[in-house]
Amino acid sequence: MRVALAQINPTVGDIEGNSRLMRESIQRAGDAGAGLVVFPELSVIGYPPKDLLLKPAVIRACQQAVADMAKDCRGIAAIIGHPCPSDNDAGRMLYNAATLCHDGRAQHRRVKSLLPTYDVFDEHRYFEPGPDVQITPLKGLSLGISICEDLWNDREVIDRLLYHDNPIDELARRGADLFINCSASPFTMGKHALRMRLMREAAKRHGLPVLYCNQVGGNDELVFDGCSCAVGPDGELIGHAKDFEPDLLVVDVPMGSPGGQGEAGHSRRSATGSAKLPGPGAQAARIETPSDGIASAYHALVLGLRDYCRKCGFKSVVLGLSGGIDSAVCCAVAVAALGRENVCGVTMPSRYSSDGSVTDAELLAQNMGVDFHTIAIGPAHSAFEQMLGPIFQGTDPGVAEENIQARARGVLLMAISNKFGSMLVTTGNKSELAVGYCTLYGDMAGGLAVLSDVPKMLVYKIANWINDDPDSPLRKEFGKAVIPKDTITKPPSAELREDQTDQDSLPEYEVLDEIIERFVEQEQSAKQIIDETGCDAETVLKMIRLIDLNEYKRKQAAPGLKITGRAFGFGRRMPMAQRYDNRRAVEADK
Repeated sequence: MRVALAQINPTVGDIEGNSRLMRESIQRAGDAGAGLVVFPELSVIGYPPKDLLLKPAVIRACQQAVADMAKDCRGIAAIIGHPCPSDNDAGRMLYNAATLCHDGRAQHRRVKSLLPTYDVFDEHRYFEPGPDVQITPLKGLSLGISICEDLWNDREVIDRLLYHDNPIDELARRGADLFINCSASPFTMGKHALRMRLMREAAKRHGLPVLYCNQVGGNDELVFDGCSCAVGPDGELIGHAKDFEPDLLVVDVPMGSPGGQGEAGHSRRSATGSAKLPGPGAQAARIETPSDGIASAYHALVLGLRDYCRKCGFKSVVLGLSGGIDSAVCCAVAVAALGRENVCGVTMPSRYSSDGSVTDAELLAQNMGVDFHTIAIGPAHSAFEQMLGPIFQGTDPGVAEENIQARARGVLLMAISNKFGSMLVTTGNKSELAVGYCTLYGDMAGGLAVLSDVPKMLVYKIANWINDDPDSPLRKEFGKAVIPKDTITKPPSAELREDQTDQDSLPEYEVLDEIIERFVEQEQSAKQIIDETGCDAETVLKMIRLIDLNEYKRKQAAPGLKITGRAFGFGRRMPMAQRYDNRRAVEADK
């Protein structure tokens, strides 16, 4: 059976535009000889649609789009993801569905069984789980269609199961000849290896092929990496689409003997014990190698920024260039995402800025050919001090005076953004955002925080990868390292007072990043962090206290691109006004 996995990049809410992408894919799949084309989860409306799903007119438009596309399915079948009204008179009003269309009609609807409600997922807010698991007939075959989370409940792979049922095993018991998973699985670093384990395990346990079609592209804070793929009945990879870009992967699927027992744990292969090969004219599918590690983080940031700008209508960006590592990496990502001609960098030295910071910012801009401007904030800084002098009289200078500089810079950058319609990119990293080492209405101003889920030490690794790795697109484009060496090697500093460094206020970033990862991403207690890392107890408690105290800042921060398992975004819902005492908890455990 020749199947096309249509890895499209939908825009949330653009039902007409998404339908156009899908029609083009149906045409291309038919031209390639495919008998079936598979689309991602909720592909008609795009994922995640959030409260658009609460608008009845949106649901009606999605239903009409499916009916219209079904008319194009003659000589080829399509599995289309979409929301639709539930059949029940109680419970939530919608299903998360995938419908098989062929012979010009929408014929068989399948409904998502497992609805994730954790991290960035909130599907119980909108959807009713499917009433049961059913196979789907197509041309003498029984298709086992599942939707995203339905694949993610395998005891052999997942440490703690979140659901009592496994829809994949149930599909096998009901006689499926192959598994098809329509997905909208967001990218996080290292996640695709886990997906592959889930697919291989399901394939080997049941002796059935597994086809996985994932969305690609950036939608708000989430980035989808694609990586659609197919594994054979023996769990071996037989096809893999590109990552971080749209693709149409055509696979000749090796089939077992249709109509076998299909019991969980029993192979459905032919009597010889090997899968039946595809028929005449079969071709080996492409197997693209996905990026991983630092490279995958870089590509996710580039795609996330590019799509956020494109889908929100921005053609260019502006950002402050401090001469530091964070703004340098943001500038590099922006150039890769939008092109050098669409990036404007502004350095805004103060009385405390070192000469090296200004020259490093200028060299960075020259290396990548971006528009560059210098606007000294000294006059504005002095004017604010003079205006505030009567009120501040008799007090010692401190953070309030330091933050005037950051806020003056924010005013300038926002003015440029307003004047020229360029989106302001916020350059702060996850480590700073975690502990509040950033200024509201100053360096936190902007439309998108590119690095807000990138810990400081990972920022350095991405910078070195951009400069030195032969696979770095910017290294290839410019033929040299684009981020100045001094930007990477000098001690990080906000330069808001004389001889300031970040470590005047914070522990070494290696230590801070580990505390943040354990406390935020792994939900470890303060005592567990102290015991397992050997970190100084006072340092751990102080940093955790800062993380808790600065929740109010993060609630006012620009949206940021998610690349780790737990970002400071809509997937982490902590109260701002709360008094849980981590110190007391540590002392109670002694």
